[in-house]
Amino acid sequence: MPDLADAAKRLLVGRPVRSDRAGHVLLPKRVALPVFASDALSSVAYAPDEILLTLALAGTAAYVTSPWVGVAVAAVMLTVVASYRHLVRAYPTGRGDYEVASENLGAKAGLTVASAVLVDYVLTVAVSLSSGTQYLVSILPVLRGHEEWIATAMVALVTLVNVRGGRRPRMFAVPVYLFLAAMGTMALVGGIQWLTGSIGRAVSADYQVLAASGYEEGLLGLAGGFLVLRAFSSGAVALTGVEAISTGVPAFRPPKARNASATLVLLGVLGALMLLTVLALAQATGVRIVTDPSSQLLIDGQLPGEDFRQTPVIGQIALVVFASAPWLFYVVGGATALILLLAANTAFNGFPQLASVLGKDGFLPRQLHARGDRLALTNGILSLAVAAVALIWVFEAEVTQLIQLYIVGVFVSFTLSQLGMIKHWNQRLRTVVAAKERRAMLRARATNAFGFVLTAVVLAVVLATKTTHGAWIALGLMAALFLLMGFVRRHYDQVAQELAVVDPSKARALPSRVHAVVLVAGAHKPTMRALAYARATRPSSLEAIAVAADAGELADLRRQWDELGVPVPLTVLDSPYRELTRPVVEFVKAIRRSSPRDLVVVYVPEYVVGRWWERALHNRSTARIKARLLHMPGVVMASVPWQLSSAEPETLD
Repeated sequence: MPDLADAAKRLLVGRPVRSDRAGHVLLPKRVALPVFASDALSSVAYAPDEILLTLALAGTAAYVTSPWVGVAVAAVMLTVVASYRHLVRAYPTGRGDYEVASENLGAKAGLTVASAVLVDYVLTVAVSLSSGTQYLVSILPVLRGHEEWIATAMVALVTLVNVRGGRRPRMFAVPVYLFLAAMGTMALVGGIQWLTGSIGRAVSADYQVLAASGYEEGLLGLAGGFLVLRAFSSGAVALTGVEAISTGVPAFRPPKARNASATLVLLGVLGALMLLTVLALAQATGVRIVTDPSSQLLIDGQLPGEDFRQTPVIGQIALVVFASAPWLFYVVGGATALILLLAANTAFNGFPQLASVLGKDGFLPRQLHARGDRLALTNGILSLAVAAVALIWVFEAEVTQLIQLYIVGVFVSFTLSQLGMIKHWNQRLRTVVAAKERRAMLRARATNAFGFVLTAVVLAVVLATKTTHGAWIALGLMAALFLLMGFVRRHYDQVAQELAVVDPSKARALPSRVHAVVLVAGAHKPTMRALAYARATRPSSLEAIAVAADAGELADLRRQWDELGVPVPLTVLDSPYRELTRPVVEFVKAIRRSSPRDLVVVYVPEYVVGRWWERALHNRSTARIKARLLHMPGVVMASVPWQLSSAEPETLD
């Protein structure tokens, strides 16, 4: 059975990899862009949708403001990119926002950033794969109704790829460049059609969008302004993933910081251009998309049924732009689904790395710092997969619901990291006297200061507009993770203090005497082996104990003991209520009370079985006894194995 399980594991995961094979694959910028920027670039697949979905609450006329909302989002994106260029140069270690906040603002700020980023990584997987599922369903309608299962299967696929590990970063370049080519072709063809007046109209352009309750006056008044802010905060999800490059600096080819900085600029420019292009083409083609079609849309004067489904914005644009070549619609949809899959893969790189750093620092279980037999951070990968699947099922793979949780953590980390960078430059300026270097630092500080003000304002807008729409869940998760990390760190500190050797002479002191106790269940080979091992250690005293739970069995045991001539006397413990554990525990306690400085070693014969069902039939009583005695100071448990015929023995080759 173990061999079969191991064979299945090797088939899925692959053969173990030696530790000396570990190391980074150094990437050129052309490969680093798709590897680290797929998360940020893929957000173009759902950020325009979220802007239009929010504006749709005020009716059809509100769509006219969507390009201006896009301009505001693009401006924030370019500002954040400019700020992070200085961050990757100042902190090229790959610890990103967590290191910046911890070093400059203190441990609590670092934990706040870490909790925000970890939650954001989980949401990245859930949002990206849920959005990818929507695009997949749009090109294969037969899959409709199975979105949760499809997204879960995608999580399983990405998890398996990452658990297998290996050095395959270049394989991620093809889908990203395919997406960029598809989007570029759509933008070029659509732009030409727009300029020449030959661009068509989306099917949804003829739909009438009804204003939701409270927005009958459109975007006028306080409610309208608040709705525009909500649309902006929803569209700000386009900034997710910008910080990924700051954690990947060590993987760049030298000069690492400069190459990472250049990749950031390219990411920002491409992301901003694609966002603005999609919004412009959506307006030109009259795309309509709403949160609840059954109550917000009129099609031929009637409300559609509950089963009505909408095609995502990029899909609707592609249908119009490539009307003469419908196969290109499938290319665009497939490329978008692929890059969303890669965006989730970016989180599968970032989450385990940050969890590993936090595990090493003692803020998360240290198992998260350990690598699996394929050199992957398996525990972190599996933790991320479980959390993402839970969110997918709780929110039914609905991007619009998940997006409400998404953006909060991003801007918490943006804001605190920029504040940390301001303090970093202030400290550096106190020690630098060279005029040229000071001017560069002053420019960097000004950029980070502007980035801090802007991201803080956006964070305030996000909190004001999204907290009641689901963002409170993300805030709650961040708070819970923050408290958990503080608890784990206090536990590790307490254990370290408890285990520290203060007086070496006492640590090396031997016990006065050693009492050996052998548990006897019968006069058979396992008991004889346990007695032999116990005698070989030459203890101060040796006793064999049996519990008198059954009078008949006890009489047989005494008879066999005498017939075998066992050179160790048998002590029988009384058990009027037929308990096995309590008499043994009380017996050991009595030895400890009478000789507190002595050591008691309890030898427990145990069966080694080979079949899964045999585990339920053996060792149950000894397991309960061991569980009780393990908590008793001055007591050592010694398991003496006896291999049954079903357990194939290990060879000594």
